[in-house]
Amino acid sequence: MLDLESPRWAELQHAYGAAADIPALLRRLQALPSSEANEEPWFSIWDSLAHQGDVYSASFAAVPYVVEALASAPNRASATYFHFPAWVEVCRQNRGVAIPQDLDASYFSALARLPALAGAASVHPWDADFTASVLAAIAAAKGNAKVAEAVMELTPEVAEKFLVWSLEQ
Repeated sequence: MLDLESPRWAELQHAYGAAADIPALLRRLQALPSSEANEEPWFSIWDSLAHQGDVYSASFAAVPYVVEALASAPNRASATYFHFPAWVEVCRQNRGVAIPQDLDASYFSALARLPALAGAASVHPWDADFTASVLAAIAAAKGNAKVAEAVMELTPEVAEKFLVWSLEQ
């Protein structure tokens, strides 16, 4: 992983320019294993690194830290810890964004950890949102970005409509 003290963060980009502010957000994330997407630091992480379907060089440096935080407490992590890396991978594949070569190995290693972390997180109850986020993370980790994207939209209501539609086909 790119060290949080590395000057490289200032060279990486996010939605608003240089990503020198991202290490501070990631440090805060480590201390909040159950925070939600609309709370800080998640709100700023999403806004900067996965802005309106766009991902940036700093997004790929951040994913290993999100997965590391998830790994530190999978039984207490919120759905966002699975959803964020899945969404970054979906956006990367959909937009054809290249990963900087120096971030490639740690990014894909982090994604590869998600299926095992899903198992580790299974000790607590899952609501529909958590289930969809975990399933999307597994699909993204296995290279199935379109399946991951579809699962992210699959609320119980949408699933019901899908099942009715699929039976009519």
